[in-house]
Amino acid sequence: MTKKRRAEAAARRTVDSPEVLKALSHPLRLRILRHLGAAGPATSTTLAAALGENTGTLSYHLRMLERSGLIEDIPERSTGRERWWRGVRGLDIRRPPQGELTEAERVMSAELDRMRMEEDVELARQFTAGQAESEGWMRGSRSLIHLTKGELDAFHDDYLALLARYARGPEDAPEDARPVLLRWFGLPAD
Repeated sequence: MTKKRRAEAAARRTVDSPEVLKALSHPLRLRILRHLGAAGPATSTTLAAALGENTGTLSYHLRMLERSGLIEDIPERSTGRERWWRGVRGLDIRRPPQGELTEAERVMSAELDRMRMEEDVELARQFTAGQAESEGWMRGSRSLIHLTKGELDAFHDDYLALLARYARGPEDAPEDARPVLLRWFGLPAD
């Protein structure tokens, strides 16, 4: 690992609090995070136009995301009342252990799972429908392997390290880069 990569890995911050889970369990907040991740920094006005929402609603949700440490304002770009927002880089968002969640937090966690599953199913449909015309931009793999629980944990950690190695925001990406959605999950086949 290069010195730069070690510094980037050290700068990564694991977030596993129920407050972050609550912030993530709202569909508009997920859309805000997706837009900032794909398009880069934005104001509440530009987000409102892009997402079809009013600025008051956006401002409320932006504050919730900021309090949760998921987004930050960019002081050098902000002027007067106009605040520019970006997603916080280097976050490794993990869920708190189920045993540490309250019943209300478990309900939020289940709702977040439901929203993400709907999104994942829609992405699978898009993948199937558009792969032939994607000019190589759609890639996928499915496998069946035999792992121990420890090996599955190691595989997951290696996957997260691989994501971190390639991760960058839209403002740091080369001109020919595109936002790419990646999903990984493993589950027993028996």
